Amino acid sequence: IFSVLLSLVGVFWGLVITQMPFGIIMTGVGVISLAGVVVNNAIVLMDYTIQLRERGMTKRDALLQAGVTRLRPVLLTAVTTVLGLIPMATGVSFDFRNFELVVGSDSAQWWGSMAVAVIFGLVVSTLLTLMVVPAIYSLIDDVSHWFQRVFARWINTDAGGGTVPRPVEIPES
Repeated sequence: IFSVLLSLVGVFWGLVITQMPFGIIMTGVGVISLAGVVVNNAIVLMDYTIQLRERGMTKRDALLQAGVTRLRPVLLTAVTTVLGLIPMATGVSFDFRNFELVVGSDSAQWWGSMAVAVIFGLVVSTLLTLMVVPAIYSLIDDVSHWFQRVFARWINTDAGGGTVPRPVEIPES
């Protein structure tokens, strides 16, 4: 979900830079299609990180190895999508009936904002997913371990498998 929020920064930034209107329907379609690609990129990266940690790697090493290993698939997905949408965003199309290249086609008015939303959203979110998502994973993992240590002091497990509260020791001053 965090990756989708990161991509929205790129969507709004792209619409402002290209001075495209924010069409609820077409930009919305772009955001929905963008969300699928962005979430997939984050899943590919984090799933491999978790696999490496289960094999015994440290968190730092797993994050670095996953970043190096999954960089190519994530970048190839982003680059091919962006290159495929550039003609739509710029309004360039090919008229098959007259066999000519048309610049500023009518379809650009409809599909331009969708293409711009996906292009800019994908570029920004890909860069941020490769940097911010691993950092957030590390932060959440650190906080989780901290809570486990804190609660481990207060809760002991008895022989029957239940939990018994442990008295808190107050230091004398």
